[in-house]
Amino acid sequence: MPSKGMRNVFFKSPSPSPSRTAKIPPASPSRTFSESLMDENIEIAESLITKWDSNNVSSFANVTSLFHADPHEAKQYLNSVRDLQAAMQHLVTENSSSEKIIAAQKLMQLAMKRLEKEFYQILSVNRANLDPESVSARSSISSGARSSISDFEESDESEEDEFRFGTELDDSIAMADLKAIADCMISSGYGRECVKIYKIIRKSIVDESLYHLRVERQISLSHLQKMDWEMVELKIKTWLNAVKVAVKTLFNGEKILCDHVFSASDSIRESCFSEISKEAAISLFRFPETVAKYKKTPEKMFRTLDLYEAISDLLPEIQSIFSYESTSTVRSQAINSLIKLGDAVRTMLMDFETAIQKDPSKARVPGGGIHPLTRYVMNYISFLADYSGALADIVADWPLNLQTPLPESYFGRPSELDDSPVSVRFAWLVLVLLCKLDGKAELYKDVALSYLFLANNLQYVVAKVRSSNLKLFLGDDWVNKHELKVKQYASNYERIGWSKVISSLPEDPTAEISPDQARDCYKKFGAAFEEAYKKQSSWVVPDPKLRDEIKVSVARKLGAAYGNFYEKNRAGSGSFVKFAPDDLGNYLSDLFYGNGSTGSVSSSSSSSSSSSSHSRGRRGH
Repeated sequence: MPSKGMRNVFFKSPSPSPSRTAKIPPASPSRTFSESLMDENIEIAESLITKWDSNNVSSFANVTSLFHADPHEAKQYLNSVRDLQAAMQHLVTENSSSEKIIAAQKLMQLAMKRLEKEFYQILSVNRANLDPESVSARSSISSGARSSISDFEESDESEEDEFRFGTELDDSIAMADLKAIADCMISSGYGRECVKIYKIIRKSIVDESLYHLRVERQISLSHLQKMDWEMVELKIKTWLNAVKVAVKTLFNGEKILCDHVFSASDSIRESCFSEISKEAAISLFRFPETVAKYKKTPEKMFRTLDLYEAISDLLPEIQSIFSYESTSTVRSQAINSLIKLGDAVRTMLMDFETAIQKDPSKARVPGGGIHPLTRYVMNYISFLADYSGALADIVADWPLNLQTPLPESYFGRPSELDDSPVSVRFAWLVLVLLCKLDGKAELYKDVALSYLFLANNLQYVVAKVRSSNLKLFLGDDWVNKHELKVKQYASNYERIGWSKVISSLPEDPTAEISPDQARDCYKKFGAAFEEAYKKQSSWVVPDPKLRDEIKVSVARKLGAAYGNFYEKNRAGSGSFVKFAPDDLGNYLSDLFYGNGSTGSVSSSSSSSSSSSSHSRGRRGH
């Protein structure tokens, strides 16, 4: 039975259009109720369809959109088309050669042409309302949206209008209208026509959106190889800014819209979305693979990891959005780009390790300071630690194969070190650096300076580990062991660098000795201290904490030995005493800043007071 709404339409008496091209033949005098009802349905359909026939030049239908002008009549139009189809199916069962069937078929063609035009107009006029950002934001369409058209059931007209203009947004209205038209055309066997229009318009929107995102299509490797890295890096930044919007907004929005409009047919919505997005998506996700093939150097590591992280983070959404079999090549391209990027990162890690091992520099860092290689490698590794998630994936199935076990002195026992592949990789890279620094320490002719060099550089390494994410992978035990090693290096420096000064005093500074022996000790001590001080005045300890610790330790050792000797043998020494005990600390305070100009001790004899005054003046300077 027709609905109440349809019955209301039946009792209206629309004026027949003068241009009816599909005139229905008059009914036979003797008809069944069913036949009479079918004839009435056809007449109602004829009235509405011819009213909105675009071929009728005298009709306002040429310049007016049915769905925009009168939503209620648009609903009646769709209902009448469905009733017309039902009537045609009934007539076929009664008499397949009936003239009514031929006329109804022509009427259906007029209706489909009109709906095709309406479909095109809605898509064109609502380009802004149906932009992917708006659609993707409405990821779940309200079940009540535009129900007055989409479900063919009667609802109160005033309630519908209030809903339409009060709470309904333009994009959901357009989406509901498109769905209603698509449902009607597909069920009438005219799905191909609306699909063709949809594909053309929506594909142009996808292409236009990617253009505005500055995504270049089909950048070849040969084209990329001709660019400077700075230009390639600029393109990578552009791609990184675009890909998240493209996936989360553009392709996601198109999928939502396509699924909604063509919900009546699984095969149609799949073919539509595939044709609209597949080519653009493959091109988008091919770019990282092309970059992965670009000539590799360690400085390209971080942009490569940026690309890897971007695709890895978006991969679940990529797989969900492009879940159709027909879009499997999009998923494959994204995964293949991940694989190629991972391969590139592994290659660059090996190249980076090799570059450390083969660093050719033979120059000694002045004053035993921080070697440029130490700064470069530790800054590099600490940045790598910020990409721990991506690196964990990349090195998970890439074990570190060594000829010998990792040295326990550097790595600790297995229970004390996170033995994940990425942690072992970080620990290994640090070890490669430390081994290289051992070799560079041998370039110093002064053994004490070589130990100071090792202490300085290991302290820098430890500080970098403590202040970065590297600590999460190397652990507290690693840090503590290497801090202890810094102290050992510093202790070796003290022992060797000040041994001659210490040995110039008696083994027992409080032992009884003759005045001549005391004067001889004072001479030896003064000369040894001057020599050590002058030599070390150009040495550096950049780390303030380590610098203070070394100076305090040296001052304590010298002060204890020399102070006891001085107290025991100060009488009668006279001009032989160049330094009072307090002077030693004052002189030591000037050390390790690398300013050699302050490093000459006055060779003139002075009393303890004048010596103290001299040292304070120098420190103030």
